[in-house]
Amino acid sequence: MSLQRNLAAFRAILAIGAALSMSAGMALAADDVTENQIIKALAPKKPLTRSLSAATPAPDPAESRFVDTLRNRTTRSLSAGEREQIATIAKDKPNIDLEITFDYDSAKISARAERAVEALGKALSNPALKGSTFVVAGHTDAIGSEAYNQDLSERRADTIKRVLVEQYGIPGADLVTVGYGESKPKDPAAPLDPSNRRVQVVNMASKTASK
Repeated sequence: MSLQRNLAAFRAILAIGAALSMSAGMALAADDVTENQIIKALAPKKPLTRSLSAATPAPDPAESRFVDTLRNRTTRSLSAGEREQIATIAKDKPNIDLEITFDYDSAKISARAERAVEALGKALSNPALKGSTFVVAGHTDAIGSEAYNQDLSERRADTIKRVLVEQYGIPGADLVTVGYGESKPKDPAAPLDPSNRRVQVVNMASKTASK
C-alpha cells in the first residue's frame, strides 16, 4: 500500500508541474512580450568581428527591387505568387511571432493583446530599427473555410498596420501587409490550435538599420 501511495503522489506532482509549465508558456507569448525582446528579435544580424565584415552578404538587387514594389500596396492587391515570394525572402530574415488576439470573428484587437501591440509599436519606432521595411503577416487557424480565413488574415494585418501608422507614426510605406490565412500554420500537426492565430513581423532589411 505504501508503494502505491508513493506512486500516486509522484504522478500527482508530475501532473501539477506539467499544468503549471503549460500555463506559464501560454501567458508569456501574449502578455509578457516587451519592446526590447521585439527589437532584439528583429535587429539585423551583425558580423561577429570587424574582420568578418567583408564576408557579410551584399543586398540582393532583385530582392530589393521586389520589396520596393510592395510599398504602398494594399494587402488584397498581392497575388498568390507575390505572397509566396514574400514568404521565401522572409524565411531567412529576422522575425518574431506575436500571439496578438482579436475579438471573435473580427479584425478588432482584443483587450488582452493591447500590451503586445503597444510593445510592437514602440519597438518599430525605436531608432535601433529605423529605416527598415517590415512585413506584417496575418495568420489564422484552420477553423472555417480557406477563403474566409484568407480574408480574415488580411483584415487583421491591415488593422495592425493602421495602429502602427496612426498611433506610433511609422511610415505606411515601410509596412508591407500580407495575409496567409490558414496556409502557413505555426504548428502543422495541429492546424486548429490557437497558436496558429498570430501576427508575424519580419525585418526585410538586409543591412544594418541606421541609428
